Amino acid sequence: MRRPARFLLRALAWLLLFAALALLAAWLALRASLPEVDGEQRVAGLVGTVLVERDAAGVPVIRAGTRMDVARATGFVHAQERFFQMDLMRRAAAGELAALLGPPLLGTDRRIRPHRFRTRARQALATVERREAALLRAYAEGVNAGLGVLRARPFEYLLLRSEPEPWTPEDSLLVIYSMWLDLQGAAPRQELQQDRLHATLPESVYRLVALSPSTWDAALDGSVLEPVPLPGAGDYDLRGLDRSLFRDGAAVDSNAMRLTWNPDGPDGPDGMVGSNNWALSGARTLSGHALVANDMHLGLRVPNTWYRARLIAAAEGVDVTGVMLPGVPGIIAGSNGHVAWGFTNSYGDFQDLVVVEPAEGLPEDYLTPDGPRHLEQAVETIEVAGGQSETLLVEETIWGPLIGIDSQGRRLALAWTAHRAGGINLRLAAMESARNLDEAVEIAATAGIPAQNALIGDTTGRLAWVVAGRIPTRHGYDPGLPASWAREGVGWSGWLPVESQPALKDPLGGAAWSANARVVGGEMLTLIGDGGYAHGARSHQIRDDLAGLSRAVPADFLRIHLDDRAGYIRQWQPLLESVLARGGGSRAEALQLARTWSGRASANDAGYRLLREFERTVTDRAFAMLTVEARQRWPDFKWQPPSRFSDVAWRLVEEQPTNLLDPRYESWDAWLAAAVDAAIESSRKGCKALAQCTWGQANTTRIRHPLSAAVPWLSGLLDMPATEMPGDWSTPRVQSPTFGASERFAVEPGREQDGYFHMPGGQSGHPLSPYYRAGHEAWVKGEPTPFLPGPAERVLMLHP
Repeated sequence: MRRPARFLLRALAWLLLFAALALLAAWLALRASLPEVDGEQRVAGLVGTVLVERDAAGVPVIRAGTRMDVARATGFVHAQERFFQMDLMRRAAAGELAALLGPPLLGTDRRIRPHRFRTRARQALATVERREAALLRAYAEGVNAGLGVLRARPFEYLLLRSEPEPWTPEDSLLVIYSMWLDLQGAAPRQELQQDRLHATLPESVYRLVALSPSTWDAALDGSVLEPVPLPGAGDYDLRGLDRSLFRDGAAVDSNAMRLTWNPDGPDGPDGMVGSNNWALSGARTLSGHALVANDMHLGLRVPNTWYRARLIAAAEGVDVTGVMLPGVPGIIAGSNGHVAWGFTNSYGDFQDLVVVEPAEGLPEDYLTPDGPRHLEQAVETIEVAGGQSETLLVEETIWGPLIGIDSQGRRLALAWTAHRAGGINLRLAAMESARNLDEAVEIAATAGIPAQNALIGDTTGRLAWVVAGRIPTRHGYDPGLPASWAREGVGWSGWLPVESQPALKDPLGGAAWSANARVVGGEMLTLIGDGGYAHGARSHQIRDDLAGLSRAVPADFLRIHLDDRAGYIRQWQPLLESVLARGGGSRAEALQLARTWSGRASANDAGYRLLREFERTVTDRAFAMLTVEARQRWPDFKWQPPSRFSDVAWRLVEEQPTNLLDPRYESWDAWLAAAVDAAIESSRKGCKALAQCTWGQANTTRIRHPLSAAVPWLSGLLDMPATEMPGDWSTPRVQSPTFGASERFAVEPGREQDGYFHMPGGQSGHPLSPYYRAGHEAWVKGEPTPFLPGPAERVLMLHP
């Protein structure tokens, strides 16, 4: 017995040794892919030596003589820190994810390929300005040089057992296209939904559900839109409908109608929209310089969307600090010592559905203003890692690709600014050299990016709002619904001239703000259109926060950034209390929570969670109720209440029209009682007692690396810590588990040393880097960290 025992012990020892050696090899391979942060490297193409100085958080200052050398060095740094992120972004836009990640991404690639963004990127590259093309080439060569000197390929490719493919100039344009997809979506879901509502509901009901403005709007120009009237019984009466229509669980189940992420739409992963920016003129700041704040809300992931940097090209007078999009050589938002700028998504209407009319007797042709025309066809090959490649036939019209059918079964083509010649460029990079407000506004107006609300301030104290990005000129149709463009004079006719670009300079009161809601009215709103702009709660609260500020300093803006006071949700408190007061049991406990609510979307507040669930339940059920006929006709459509519909729901429960009440309920009181009970049930999920069900439990961050979802045991190494957070969609501090501030900053141009900055996650995309999580805790806690990079702790020298 002793000999077999010794044999087993030896075998176990060898197994342990082999396991240890395997772990050591994996560890060494992982370490070998760490970025170079100090020492010296040779980079072909450089004209002079470039210094890459990293501070304690890994934020680099990239110093060179020329802008081309800065671009080359930036590509080098981005590749070493964030190449996998860059690769995913170019592949996401090109519809090439399955080639790296395998069959599970085939569906995503099939949805994206009809846009043919790789082909469009190549075409756009041939038309960009010469300096822009040179920047892209220098950056791409720097990316490939940075990859080439790593001792091992980035760790994600080790896990995937694949090799990174070289970077090309067109790939940077694909990264920009990926932001079009993120911010505007691959298809106009809102217009598709409006088409179905319009085909089913009376005009008065359609307008109420789909087109109602927010009563909380705080437009910069002071404009106010009239509410859409509630339809009378003569227009629409739910009591006349067959009650069986209302038996569908989605019609009464708030959770079934919960706002959920549509991967073909622009909303965040938790059904949220959000970004804030605001500014004060020099007349209202202590320094006399304009003060600009920004927090762009996006899906939260590891690594973060943005990369912080300061770029200095001494011979060309460039010194700019802010956030970069890995894959692109310029600063997206920040300050250059003369002007500061930041963005929010405009949610204007930049996608239209075109009805493709068949040509009589010519089955392969369609009608255009110039007569019948053949559909153009392209065959796209989708490569699949570990699987068979497949081909996809894409059919295109002169307006854009075919993407589906409308409510009448007619073929639809998509007209989208992202598809149009001149829609994309690198003009935004010129912001780094703008010397005053007027220059910056003109640059923003001609930038080839998905259209944004840009707020800009300069050292003289001036400020402005302008739509950054190209806007099409429209004629002869309702852009909210599919329409035929086969007649002369109907459709788009080029780009809006720069002098007509919606903008407001030097606004009255010395303050400006935007938060994805309506910014202006009148002709400017007509030009921008309504692509689903947000509820006005955040812009309303930011406006009011700014009203009390004078002699402002950056610290005053941090309080707005972290403002979790729930002014909009407070509106629902008296209603909830009145309904709860009519019942006992669980309603008595809920009543106490509603009465003692803190007034904030606080992480430790159970009362806020209950109020939030009540507001959402009422909104979802009201939407289900009014759209019951459309949902019954198209049960598979991804129905989603418009972001402003909660104000319609509020009007319904305030005015309580009997003709718009679910016929299964005898009164609005009964309807509200059912909504309250559903909200209580939803709030208490996962808790022993309602008072233990805090908002933080429902609002716990899940900031994950793309690979941790596929390999859960890597979560502890790759993901950010799960944290219960304050904030919500209606507060300036926007927060959900997977959506929130991708950055926060406030800065005065010319006084960048006084500004602050936050970012979730860290600079590096490598989990063994000391910079992988650096700065994340400050973002969680809202602790100010400097806008400018700190003293250099590691220096990398790049030589020609």
